[in-house]
Amino acid sequence: MKSKFLTSATLFALLVTGADPVPVAAIQTREGLGQGFCRTADPLPRLDPEAQQPRQQANGVTKTKRGGARDRDASLASEPAPPPPPPPPAPPPPLASVAPGYGDVDDAADVIVSGSRSSLPAYVSPSPATTISADDAGEARSVAPPVTKSSADARIAPPYPPRPYPRPQPQSGVLTAGEHDDLLNPELYAAYVNRSGDLGQEVRSLPRVDTTRVVTVKVNDRSGQPIPFADVVVTCSDGNSITMATQADGSAVFFPGLDRLSERITVSARKAGRTIADARPVLVANAAGGQLVGLTANQAATKVTKLDLMLVVDTTGSMGDEISFLRSELRSIISSITAKHRDLDIRIGFVFYRDLGDDYVTRTVAFDRDVGRVQGALARQDANGGGDYPEAMDQALIRAVGQEWRPDAVKSLLLVADAPPHDQLFGRTWHAAEAARAKRIHITPVAASGVADKAEYAMRAMAAATQSRYLFLTDDSGVGNPHAPPAIDCYLVTKLDALVRRVIDTQISGRRIEPEDQEIIRSVGKYDAGKCILPADFKWQNG
Repeated sequence: MKSKFLTSATLFALLVTGADPVPVAAIQTREGLGQGFCRTADPLPRLDPEAQQPRQQANGVTKTKRGGARDRDASLASEPAPPPPPPPPAPPPPLASVAPGYGDVDDAADVIVSGSRSSLPAYVSPSPATTISADDAGEARSVAPPVTKSSADARIAPPYPPRPYPRPQPQSGVLTAGEHDDLLNPELYAAYVNRSGDLGQEVRSLPRVDTTRVVTVKVNDRSGQPIPFADVVVTCSDGNSITMATQADGSAVFFPGLDRLSERITVSARKAGRTIADARPVLVANAAGGQLVGLTANQAATKVTKLDLMLVVDTTGSMGDEISFLRSELRSIISSITAKHRDLDIRIGFVFYRDLGDDYVTRTVAFDRDVGRVQGALARQDANGGGDYPEAMDQALIRAVGQEWRPDAVKSLLLVADAPPHDQLFGRTWHAAEAARAKRIHITPVAASGVADKAEYAMRAMAAATQSRYLFLTDDSGVGNPHAPPAIDCYLVTKLDALVRRVIDTQISGRRIEPEDQEIIRSVGKYDAGKCILPADFKWQNG
């Protein structure tokens, strides 16, 4: 019976035959010649310090990715804004005032204040209008008169009638999503990468993570308990070595192709600079298939006590349909994690990003134990800018990976986005992902509406390389623009907030957590605990 797995020689032959441009895999092989074995990740690219961006003017215009080219000259112009018109004779009450029955003043901090009123629900995008964060609202009110739609809409003296501000915030538990683990489905991921060969013609630095050949090193104590955060040292035949720390489940994953492993390697483990498992020789198989290397440590396993959670969020205009819901979902996720893991030392941070020419490119909120403070930072974000499809994902990831992550914490990075980096910056984006892998940071993408081939490819490569999963929003919630079906054969659809909690709980506990039956909204394909059951006629090649 023929194996379903291709040998590496056959796989390479499939990739390099034909008259098409040289595929990415072949390019990486050529680049590796003469560089030795046990390739280590490049240093994290450096960026200038974040600029203090000027506040957005009250007469700005929101643009979406589908709205045409960005007017960069206008957004970067240094000409002073014209003076505001004189205030009306009888100034109205401030916009932040709240009528009875619409919450208190503190609730207004979570509200997106726009330049015109709208009775549309919060999840429906109104026509383009200025969006001003809660911090900017006071300044905007001081320089511009209120906008009225008609005489009937004019403000009147008290007692005030019911007013639409602040609008009720969307509730959590609305957005729906699926997930896929490409490390559990190497055959399907290899087929997906092969079908995506055309992308390599557009993006020469497109990463290739060959999940068909994986060496997983598992470090346990003598009682079989996993040792988290142990340094696994792989030494190649030429003396070069790679060090990768274990996750909470005691495992560290190496990719012979990506890491350029030699045929013969030795594997050992250290912790706190001391050897806890002696070197063991390993012969790296040349055929497709996973290898498991077990190491037994001479010390007992310790409990995970810390979590560093960094949320990297695209806040461009095309995220407008979902950003208000995402705020509620992320607040719910944060609250749930902190409530469930009260004995866990949790720090949370953010990197919000847009693109070059927007009012900011990245905006970083450093790790903080004060959950209320970081949730306030999240509540003040709105969706604006963009213009073209790609965004500054490269800069956002560099900022996030470069934060002060604790070496003895579970490190989780949620990347919430609906667009890829710019083609010419894919290489820099991937360098940031490899730096995250070297730091033992899980990158868990959450793909929003608008995600197309390049974005899905980049996100799935990041997730696979960092021992994480690819999450994607679905149309089941009815929120946002239509979501393109992912190139995935099987998955379960559940609520997004519950899914993210399960993924982070898995990263903390070291064991995969599946949804309960009542959590499942629908299923696609034949799903079995994260694995897709392959059809009998499955082939690696696409047709």
